[in-house]
Amino acid sequence: MIYSVDVRIVAPVNDTEVTDRVADAVRNVFPDAEPVHEDGRLVAETHTLDAFSDVLHEQEILDTARRVFLRNSTDDGFSFALKKQAAFEGVVNFAVGDPDELGDIDIEVRVREPDVESFVDYVAPETDEGRPVDPVREYGDRFDPEDGY
Repeated sequence: MIYSVDVRIVAPVNDTEVTDRVADAVRNVFPDAEPVHEDGRLVAETHTLDAFSDVLHEQEILDTARRVFLRNSTDDGFSFALKKQAAFEGVVNFAVGDPDELGDIDIEVRVREPDVESFVDYVAPETDEGRPVDPVREYGDRFDPEDGY
C-alpha cells in the first residue's frame, strides 16, 4: 500500500528521569524516529508505522490497537498514548484513563493518503480468532514510503 502519513511523538522528560532512557523508550517502538529534546520533553517525527505495526502483530494486540485508533480518530488522522516504561522494554501498552505520574508518550498520526480507516486497516488489520482477515500487508513486510513502491 502506498501511503503518506506524518507521525508526531511527544514524551515528557521529568527531572527524575534520564533523557536518554526516555529517548530509548521512543526508539524501541518507533525505530525510525529520532527524538529531539525541547523544553522538558522529547519530540520526534516519522513517516511510517510499519515497525510499530510489527510489534502489534508480535504481541497479538491488533484488535486492541484498532479499537484505540478508531476511538481516537478524526477525518485527518488518529491519536493514542503509550506507557513509557513498557515502551522502554519494547512493549506496546496503550495508556487509558489518567496519565502515569511520569507522563505518557503521546502520538498523533496525520493521514494524507489513503483515508484514515484504510490506514488503520494497514497498521492493525481486523482479525478472526487472532489472525488478520485479508491483511493489506504481511507481518514483517516493512514498507518504506520513501522508496515509492
